[in-house]
Amino acid sequence: MAGIAAAVASYFLFFSKESVEPGPYADNPKCADVISRAPETVLSKHRDDVTGEGVASWGDGSVVLRCGVTPLRPTTNLCVDVNSVDWVLDEKRANKDGVQVLTTYGRTPAVEITVEGDGPKAGDALVDVNRAVRSIPQKSKCLSLSDTL
Repeated sequence: MAGIAAAVASYFLFFSKESVEPGPYADNPKCADVISRAPETVLSKHRDDVTGEGVASWGDGSVVLRCGVTPLRPTTNLCVDVNSVDWVLDEKRANKDGVQVLTTYGRTPAVEITVEGDGPKAGDALVDVNRAVRSIPQKSKCLSLSDTL
């Protein structure tokens, strides 16, 4: 019986980490800063123990942050400013499977956050992680149609 308990404990101790695919530029030193500043809770979900450089997740992977993703080019997708951080919604993915994928705009390295379920709460997740992301300088901003006329 003690052997079974020890085996189960060692499994959770050594093998229970979730793996998250890092972004192609996750080795950027700014990503280490983002991950170190990432909060312990997002949407009231506790931070998971994950492997992968430049990544964090909460709530058993229901919210995932990846730093070092490919920066976005100009787009017509919805862009929102959340406390001075511009985020672009991947509208195609949201319409396809309901998963909210938002990527910073105008910051290098770019940061992506994925929120599964509770789609309307994706904005709240952005508020939770913004402090960590603001450490990356913003070089360009989203523009509205009125900014271009």
